[in-house]
Amino acid sequence: MSPTGPAASDFPALSAQGHVTFLGAGPGDPGLLTLRAVEALASADVLVAEPDVLGVVRCHARASVSTPELTVVDAQSAAAGVPVLRDAANLVMEAVRGGRRVVRAVSGDPGLDGNAGAEMLACAAAGIPFEVVPGVANVVGVPAYAGVPLRDAQGADVRFVDARTASDRCWTEVGASDATAVISTTLDSVAAAAGELVSAGRKPDTPLTVTVAGTTTRQRTWTATLGTIAQILKQAKVLPSPEGHRPVIAVVGERSSAAQRDQLAWFESKPLFGWKVLVPRTKEQSASLSDQLRSYGAVPHEVPTIAVEPPRTPQQMERAVKGLVTGRYEWIAFTSVNAVKAVREKFEEYGLDARAFAGIKVAAVGEQTAAALVDFGVKPDLVPSGEQSAAGLLEDWPPYDPVFDPIDRVFLPRADIATETLVAGLIELGWEVDDVTAYRTVRASPPPADTREAIKGGGFDAVLFTSSSTVRNLVGIAGKPHNVTVIACIGPATAKTAEEHGLRVDVLSPEPSVHKLAEALAEFGARRREAAKEAGDPVTRPSERRPGARRRRTTT
Repeated sequence: MSPTGPAASDFPALSAQGHVTFLGAGPGDPGLLTLRAVEALASADVLVAEPDVLGVVRCHARASVSTPELTVVDAQSAAAGVPVLRDAANLVMEAVRGGRRVVRAVSGDPGLDGNAGAEMLACAAAGIPFEVVPGVANVVGVPAYAGVPLRDAQGADVRFVDARTASDRCWTEVGASDATAVISTTLDSVAAAAGELVSAGRKPDTPLTVTVAGTTTRQRTWTATLGTIAQILKQAKVLPSPEGHRPVIAVVGERSSAAQRDQLAWFESKPLFGWKVLVPRTKEQSASLSDQLRSYGAVPHEVPTIAVEPPRTPQQMERAVKGLVTGRYEWIAFTSVNAVKAVREKFEEYGLDARAFAGIKVAAVGEQTAAALVDFGVKPDLVPSGEQSAAGLLEDWPPYDPVFDPIDRVFLPRADIATETLVAGLIELGWEVDDVTAYRTVRASPPPADTREAIKGGGFDAVLFTSSSTVRNLVGIAGKPHNVTVIACIGPATAKTAEEHGLRVDVLSPEPSVHKLAEALAEFGARRREAAKEAGDPVTRPSERRPGARRRRTTT
């Protein structure tokens, strides 16, 4: 889409030390970036990226990277879905001045998608060193995610066609062959492309798939034939639409048949595919949970409901940390990732590190807390073998023995609103406990207005509640989730709080673990999908259901 590059004489003052990396960002799934692409992005001084891939690549670049914008300069072409952008070659040449490292990121693959070749020629003409980092081409990645293999054991010719530039000769050659045709076009031009192939000799009953937003969780694929695609898109109420200019990949040939795709559509058949899932937690805690939800095909939306702040009076925490160094404690027990973080920050404030734990036994309430300790450089001596909770920790905690335990005191850094279960249990086992407020949990600020509206209006497919406080705080700052939203709770206490707030719980985690909770939601989604298919109904997301529809409680 970039115009032919300028002549070398237009750039007489370019530094010989500048360098350009032409980088393929793939069709849209951030996971398809190559290792070399991530390395190049990490060392970039300037990032020139097409608007549709900026979000994919920006997170791998340094915070200080410059990102000059490719702006649309032709409103008419923008309406047609092929906007003319500000001359990318000029932007690259400007950026390379002064010896800077430039990454030019394009959708798909630089050699197959777009006009990166013209920009490479401009660099070559100007004596600018450059490299090419291949990416997954749109015409290859999208069919793979749609469950449409382009070749099989028998082999077949594969022809790639850009419908916007295809000549009459091209349509004639592809239409007269039995090759698998992979066509880059737009949603409202698919029927015209199908008509070209039929006119050129392809049978109207030749299978056809059309995929929009391929490799992303917005992906949608329609299976039809060359003769029925227009009717299929109309019946699905996809067309006519103001979004008809959206790019699509169409695959024509026997390998795109409906029977085959039913078996091979691995991506769109993920248990939570396309589900918008609300994760009401602190951002520090939600990263791994969000990653797990993405692996099930969901689109996690993180909304902090709890903010963590230092204690109002830090003296108690300061005395306890000093007591760790002077040998006051036999044990230190961590009941949350935030407790680990609070102690770690105090250590750093005093110039201490993990070596200060030498000679002290360390307990962690569960796997996430243990992982935070390992990241700190501390391997816990005790993690519950059963339930990951205060009660589970007490099950494995040894009673105080004056013969084997030279010190009878436990340091327990925790939140200001923590329950007394662990303290009482340790005292009963004979231990003295310094119960210290390491941090305070306060209600976070309300989310943006559009998020609040989505919560109350049924825009989310599911919400994961990981504690009673997340229920209370979410309802307090954003309102009650709509009755079509699937409610998933981490345990009975959280479920009870949700029900007290008028919510019907659909999913209950079998263990008090955020990962088991996400797994339980995925199993719920899988059963729901299978039930719809067995009934012959279309597979829909909860947010697509009729408002007020009855929901059945399901416990897993």
